[in-house]
Amino acid sequence: MSDATVRTRNHRVDLALLGIRGTPPVRRTAGAGPSDDGHLSIGGLGAALPRNPASPYVLEGDRVLFDGDDIGLDVAAIARPAFYDLTTDEGVPYEKLAKLHGIGVLASTVVQTCIRYEESQRCRFCSIEESLRSGATVAVKKPADLAAVAEAAVRLDGVTQMVLTTGTSAGRDRGALHLARCVRAVRAAVPDLPIQVQCEPPGDLATIQELYDAGARSIGIHVESLDDDVRRRWMPGKASVSLAEYRAAWAEAVRVFGRNQVSTYLLVGLGENPDELVAGARELIEMGVYPFVVPFRPHPGTLAVDVDGVGAPSAELLTDVSVRVAAALTEAGMLGADQQAGCAACGACSVLQTMGG
Repeated sequence: MSDATVRTRNHRVDLALLGIRGTPPVRRTAGAGPSDDGHLSIGGLGAALPRNPASPYVLEGDRVLFDGDDIGLDVAAIARPAFYDLTTDEGVPYEKLAKLHGIGVLASTVVQTCIRYEESQRCRFCSIEESLRSGATVAVKKPADLAAVAEAAVRLDGVTQMVLTTGTSAGRDRGALHLARCVRAVRAAVPDLPIQVQCEPPGDLATIQELYDAGARSIGIHVESLDDDVRRRWMPGKASVSLAEYRAAWAEAVRVFGRNQVSTYLLVGLGENPDELVAGARELIEMGVYPFVVPFRPHPGTLAVDVDGVGAPSAELLTDVSVRVAAALTEAGMLGADQQAGCAACGACSVLQTMGG
């Protein structure tokens, strides 16, 4: 590996953890996943970086500076999309219904509430309802409205894929059926737009087939950790869904959607043993599930930051885990870029694509 490649990887890891000073045109605050980020292209790959006023890295136009020096990365800020200027007939801004992520990815949380959001149950890294409280979004997205946004985003901004996720509902489907309704509406408006859906394992595994039949072509069933002690500590509500139930859902999803069209988040920095995390990732790869390895990103509004005071993982830990998982993915012929849509296809919140996965 050349010195230049090592430097690029090191800078990319540092940027994922330390973020940038500056205000890119495309950014978001609060939400279910990594938030308070700015969206860039780095070396042609999407990058969603924390916006951190204390970061040693500064975004200046299409350059990233460290101590005033250009670090030499091929950087471009993602332009503000034209669809953000539109509103529904009822006056709701399209930007409140869906956001541009990474390069050409349209994303929406179709239900912005979660039954697990009370403090004793909430995932400690999640702030799904904070954006709702701030007025940045609406609680439930109507399928017809999402279809209109998707059509405009494709027509005006060249969006190439869409991600639809949901907070967990009290129903047996855990929110998956509303996802299916939204997918059907979007596919009717833009039939060729690849869509990924994200949800907890539905109580009835037949719902996975329904999501595919609605038109979704990739699915994320996100566990965040394969260590039950970590799960109980970090996500007490979700930990009530057993790992056996997750494995059954992943197996059915691979059967329905196909190998490498199923993914799950694995967060680095929750206290899990790194060797066990990598071993779990290899187990997922053998199942045909892409382990989307992402650093825990502390941001205000989460219990991890506001109550626990937990910081980001070390660069050494993130690099070690990401390099080993990327190597396993490469050996298995499972690249994120080969997914039709979704977080692994986008890759902006992870460094796996930079590492070759």
